[in-house]
Amino acid sequence: QVQLVESGGGLVQAGGSLRLSCAASGLIFSTSTMGWYRQAPGKQRELVAVFGSGGYINYADSAKGRFAISRDNAKNTVYLQMNSLKPEDTAVYYCYANRNPRGPAQIYWGQGTQVTVSS
Repeated sequence: QVQLVESGGGLVQAGGSLRLSCAASGLIFSTSTMGWYRQAPGKQRELVAVFGSGGYINYADSAKGRFAISRDNAKNTVYLQMNSLKPEDTAVYYCYANRNPRGPAQIYWGQGTQVTVSS
């Protein structure tokens, strides 16, 4: 059973920083694509950043230069360092895993962690 458990969300002032963590279990972490999505009220869930098992990294334009995704395969954990936060970054952030990136996708989601940026 795949489980993704996020932590690190909270309330921060504009310009501040947060680091989100996602601990994964029930999958082969080192060969899985891991990432972060977010969903703001009234909006669709959108990609923030993704980190492939081979080292491929992709960021949404809104995240480039401010956010950094990283992963620790020894700890089965993926991180999202968020700097220079803006009120428009307010959303529920979801950890994402595709444990079969070379074949039919097997996608899993965490329960989400709230990030609120005050102006």
